[in-house]
Amino acid sequence: MSRSKMKKSARSKPEGLSPKKRSRLVRSVTCRETMVEANWVFGSDTMADVLDDLTQNDWDHVFVVNKEGVPMGRIHAVDMLKIVAKKNVERSVAWMLSIPAKQLINLPPLTVKSSTPLLKAGALMLTHNLNQLAVVNDDGVLIGVVGHNTMAKYLPRFVL
Repeated sequence: MSRSKMKKSARSKPEGLSPKKRSRLVRSVTCRETMVEANWVFGSDTMADVLDDLTQNDWDHVFVVNKEGVPMGRIHAVDMLKIVAKKNVERSVAWMLSIPAKQLINLPPLTVKSSTPLLKAGALMLTHNLNQLAVVNDDGVLIGVVGHNTMAKYLPRFVL
């Protein structure tokens, strides 16, 4: 599975456009054009591997994917801390090596296709109170992520 790179938009600048054209232009911006690289681990990776990835890369979340690259869920760093804090008997790394990442998932991720308009992805994030969404290709393979920071970077130029 290859990881995606951030793509530069080839769109024209919205300055000087009529409000109607500006509205049409903002509605045509897709997740494919604005997504960034997703943080991911395989479902078979251990809890210790996930914890290492989160801490060494300074990530606050990671998507869990199957061997084909299809997202199975998302793990947040805070959830990992809660699991470690609840483990009262033994806090060594040994028990973390026996728990696969896929067991740490409680909900399947909400995903959008790469052709989904960015405004629609933003509406989904607001509706479901999410910070980010997984972007998948036509086969359902994780290729990137859009989040609040994506919205903050691309949408203000259409408003101002």
